[in-house]
Amino acid sequence: MICGERIRLRGVEREDIPLFVGWLNDPEVIENLMMRLPISTADENRWFEKLAELPPEEKPLAIEIQAGDGWRLVGNSGFHNVQWANRSAEVGLFIGDKSIWDHGYGTETMHLLLKHGFETLNLNRIYLHVYEPNKRAIRTYEKAGFVLEGSLRQGRYKNGQYQDEFIMSVLRSEWEARRGME
Repeated sequence: MICGERIRLRGVEREDIPLFVGWLNDPEVIENLMMRLPISTADENRWFEKLAELPPEEKPLAIEIQAGDGWRLVGNSGFHNVQWANRSAEVGLFIGDKSIWDHGYGTETMHLLLKHGFETLNLNRIYLHVYEPNKRAIRTYEKAGFVLEGSLRQGRYKNGQYQDEFIMSVLRSEWEARRGME
């Protein structure tokens, strides 16, 4: 497990599927995700079965927060599109449990993912895509050290409108410099 002060990241388990299905069918949760259509438990079970085929570094990580003496699942995260020759990977996360939105868990998750990506996976560049209307996520990523690289103008069509898609990244040297300042 990858542990932080208030959260931990662990492998996704089959028992997580009912929560994922509930979250991924909530219009507020998926508003800023790539998803457009409802998913079924069968869809999520097929997704789960395919996880075994992924390389270890690309398997999703469940996000849990401390809840009393135990842990409570609140979302998921992970790396994908790992390019070993370039030491680069895309990162993503979502917090499905709306009761904890705006409490800093996304920022803490991203800090843990960056630490894991740079220190464990030996990446040099970690990047992500975020849609322009998703101000909460953009703030989270900026707090974690991401900088805007560019945009795909009107790169996404959702809910009857075109939206810009931003590309943000952190380089290892930037992350190390920020850590030295803390």
